Amino acid sequence: MVSVALIVADGRVDQVQAVRSAIGTGLAPVYWLGNAPSQFSDWVSGLFTTREDLLEENDALKARLLILERRALKYAALAAENNELRRLMNSSDVLDDRVIVAEVVSVSPDPFSHEVVINKGSRDGVEVGQAILDATGLMGQVQQTSSFTSQVLLISDSSHAVPVEVVRNGLRAILLGNGNINTLELVHVPDTADIREGDLLVSSGLGGRFPKGYPVAEVVSIRKDPGEPFMQIEASPKAELSRSEMVLVVFSQNQQAIQQPSQGAGEEEAPGAPAEPGGQD
Repeated sequence: MVSVALIVADGRVDQVQAVRSAIGTGLAPVYWLGNAPSQFSDWVSGLFTTREDLLEENDALKARLLILERRALKYAALAAENNELRRLMNSSDVLDDRVIVAEVVSVSPDPFSHEVVINKGSRDGVEVGQAILDATGLMGQVQQTSSFTSQVLLISDSSHAVPVEVVRNGLRAILLGNGNINTLELVHVPDTADIREGDLLVSSGLGGRFPKGYPVAEVVSIRKDPGEPFMQIEASPKAELSRSEMVLVVFSQNQQAIQQPSQGAGEEEAPGAPAEPGGQD
């Protein structure tokens, strides 16, 4: 009867709400004690987690970490490749000649030979003697071709030479490789010539091997020895010879004019003649 009276009063009298709150507060310890065995059991089981479970969880976390690191490396590589492609495309926009993008697939293991292999060959129209550039400057020239690849002689090779001129005043000279990937030598410059450190050297176009106006190197040091008719000049290559992964193969206007009629007649292009020793024009 008391329960019935409380139920009726709960719907009609507001003071019953305070009684209900007091009863709930008094029963809180009862609820806590009733739930304590379950909480204690979970706590004890957590203390006695088996070694096998820990090792399994650790292995799973390591596997997930490796997957995430691989994805991060892949994204970083894709971002770097995208940036390099953008740099190449920007540099190709300022060229008057047709170009194709190639990738460096191999580097010569011979420490005395500065050569790389690119993944474009005669089936792509590549011929011996064509200029190879990266996003910043002249890298070298095609020395040998096959159907799918081409061998490139870098400008730092000791047998390579490039006719260049100083942008500031048009002074002409020959830039030689000396086997050092970071240094080139400018030779046959009289000690009275107007040349300064920081001068930009570009291809002069003499001889027709390298198109005119491509950045090649920057003068970094000049030494004049008493009694010597020529200065000793060192230059730093503009191209990233040891780091570039993608390059531009340059087709001059003359090459395009020769290729178009032959392709129209359905004739196969003859392989280029071997490069002259020293790679000179």
